[in-house]
Amino acid sequence: ARLTGGQKVAGSNPAGPTKLNRPSYTGRMIFTLLRSRRVIFVSVAMTLAAGACSGGGSDKPDDPCAVGPVEHRPIPIEEPGRRPPVVDASQFRTRWPIKHVIFIVKENRTFDNLFALFPGADGATTGRLNGKTIPLRQCIKQRLPSDLIHSYPVALEHWNKGKMDGFGNTGGLARQEAYSVARRSDVPNYWHLAENYVLSDNFFASAMGPSFPNHLMAIAASSGGTHDNPEGPRLPAFRKGWGCDSPKETFVLVEAPDGEITKVPPCFDMLTEGDLLNRANIPWAFYGAERLHLGYIWQAYNAIRHIRESDQWDKRVFNVEQVVNDIGDDRLPPVTWITPIFQHSDHPDANICDGENWTTQVVNAVMESPQWKDTAIFITWDDWGGFYDHVAPKQIDKFGFGFRVPMLVISPYAKRGYIDHEQGEFSSVLRFIEDNWGLTQLTHRDRRANNLTQAFDFSQEPRPPEPIPLRTDCQTAPWRELPRAPRV
Repeated sequence: ARLTGGQKVAGSNPAGPTKLNRPSYTGRMIFTLLRSRRVIFVSVAMTLAAGACSGGGSDKPDDPCAVGPVEHRPIPIEEPGRRPPVVDASQFRTRWPIKHVIFIVKENRTFDNLFALFPGADGATTGRLNGKTIPLRQCIKQRLPSDLIHSYPVALEHWNKGKMDGFGNTGGLARQEAYSVARRSDVPNYWHLAENYVLSDNFFASAMGPSFPNHLMAIAASSGGTHDNPEGPRLPAFRKGWGCDSPKETFVLVEAPDGEITKVPPCFDMLTEGDLLNRANIPWAFYGAERLHLGYIWQAYNAIRHIRESDQWDKRVFNVEQVVNDIGDDRLPPVTWITPIFQHSDHPDANICDGENWTTQVVNAVMESPQWKDTAIFITWDDWGGFYDHVAPKQIDKFGFGFRVPMLVISPYAKRGYIDHEQGEFSSVLRFIEDNWGLTQLTHRDRRANNLTQAFDFSQEPRPPEPIPLRTDCQTAPWRELPRAPRV
C-alpha cells in the first residue's frame, strides 16, 4: 500500500500486507461503533447539571469535586543507563537564538478539559450533546477508574461532521466525565505555566484518532496512513508494543491515497524528523518508557524500521526515567522528544496530579540547567482521549485535524502571559525545528504548518528561570496502582 507523500509501508510479516476490501472495513467500523454505544435511560443533561460544582472541595462523598485524603509522592528519578553524549549545541547555526528544542507529548486531554475556564482563552461553560446544550461540570477528577473510549470510529461519532455533540454517547463513564472542565485548582501548575508563558488555544492533534497515528505525526508529519491504534493478541498492558518488535499477530489498518485499506504490522519505513536531523549531522534523542514498561506504546520510533532495527536505536532512544538526570548533566542534544511512563502521562486512568508533577519536574530541571538560556519547550497532549471540546477541527485531509488539544510554549524568549490564537498542529513543532536548523520538510503537513514563532519575542532579553514547586495534594489512589513490568 502506498501512503501519503509516496512512502511505502514496510511490514515485518514475510507474507506481506493483507488487503481488506472497503465493505469489510466499513463493517468493522460500524460494529465498533455499535459495540461502543449504550442505551441512555436517563437524561444526560440532567445528570451533568446535577453534578456541576464550583469553588473548593466538599466533604460530601458523592461530590465529584471532593478532595479526599492526600499524600505527597515524590517523582522517582532512575539512575542513568545508556546516555546521550554531551554536545555543544552552540556549534550548530540556527535561525533564532534557540539551540535546544524539547517536544513533550502527554496523553488524552482536550483544550476545554484543561483550559476551558482560562481567562481570555477560547473556552466554554456549556457543551453540545445530541443537538442539545448542556452545562459543563467545572471540575475534573485526579484519576478515573478506567479510560474513556476513544478509537477512530468513536472520534468520528464525537466529531459528528463538525456538530461536536456526540461525546456522551460512548458508555456510562463518558456520560459522567467527558463534559468536565478543570478549574485552576485542579491543574495549578499547568495554569501557572500558561499565565507566565504561552498557551495556544487554536492548536489541534494532527490526526482524527487516538495515540498511534498522532505519535507518528509528532515525528514524521504523517500517520503512515493509519487512523487507529494497532490491534493484536490480548496481553497484559505492559507487554503491549506498537512497533517493529510487537508480537507477530499485531497489525494496524492503513489507508492508501486511493482509499484501499491494508492490514500490516505496525512497522514502517517512512522519512522522519530524526532522518532530516541525521542528514544535517544534528544530534537528537527520544526519551520514552522502556520495553515491558507501561507507556512503551508511545515510543514512536519503535514503529520506524530503519531506526528500531539499526544502531540508531541505541544512539538515539533512551529511558525517560533518567531524563531529569540527563538534563541536569547538560546531556540533551539540540532536539529531544519526551514521552512519559504511563503513570506520569495525564492519561485519565492515571493520576493527573502525578503527571503534572512529572512535567513540572522536567521543566524545572531545564530551568535549573545551563541550557535554559537557549531552549524552547513545547508541551502538548497527543489526542482528545474522549473528552469534550467545542471547537470543530478543520478537515484538511483524510487524516485530520483531530480534536483541539492544549499547547504550552516555555522559553526565555517566550512572550509572557500570551494566548496564541493562530492555528497549529504537531507538524508546527516540526516546522519550527526545520526552520531553526535550515532543514527541508517531510510532507504537505509541515510544508503548510505555522512554525509557532508568534509565541516568541527574540528581541527581548532572555527571561530568567522561574521554577515552580511540585504539588503536594496528589490524592491517594483508591485502587491498586498500575503494575510496573520487570526490566529486560
